[in-house]
Amino acid sequence: MFRFVIAILFLSSILGEKCFARQSSFSALVQEGDIVFQHIDGGELGRAIDKVTAGFSGRDYNHCGMVVRVGDSLQVIEAIGSKVHLSTIAEFEKRCSPLDLLIGRLHPAYRHLVTKAEKAALSFQGVPYDDYFEMDNGKLYCSELIYEAFRQANHGKPFFNLKPMTFKDPETKALFPSWVEYFAKLKHQIPQNKPGINPGLLSRSLKLTIIPVTRLSTR
Repeated sequence: MFRFVIAILFLSSILGEKCFARQSSFSALVQEGDIVFQHIDGGELGRAIDKVTAGFSGRDYNHCGMVVRVGDSLQVIEAIGSKVHLSTIAEFEKRCSPLDLLIGRLHPAYRHLVTKAEKAALSFQGVPYDDYFEMDNGKLYCSELIYEAFRQANHGKPFFNLKPMTFKDPETKALFPSWVEYFAKLKHQIPQNKPGINPGLLSRSLKLTIIPVTRLSTR
């Protein structure tokens, strides 16, 4: 009996090993045309965004960019700060934990769009950041940049889907106070229910293969 108990304990120790986070190198994983997602601390507004924009596998992603080739290096073109601009892979990566990074790669059937989408995205450099989160106003927010780049690459036809935007708390059904204050300062009407796109919605697109940078694995 004693030997049987020891054998069971030994077998359990093999089959029940603890999980650990296995990290791959973000810079080694990314390729041209990849859409890269991250979750960065955005304060009250960031938390409001998280609450209504669930991403791939239920995770929260509130920013995204596109990997493009510039000369001999890969960089990320993104709408962040005051305008659309290029960032190094390292600059993009260091904003958050590896657990908060995600790579979306176009399925092979759509890879032919990558070169045109890169060219379109690069042409948007210097375009002001869209503080109003509205489509077709001469400005771009992060996921709108990706949407427009692939729309142009797809002969002007939408490639990713838009959905009505909401700035309401799903629990209270009332507008988030942080958004009310934000748009009041801009003296702009809240674009509730207007069509838009966000990083979470983009990360769930069936046109992408998702490549996590960090995953749980067994030793």
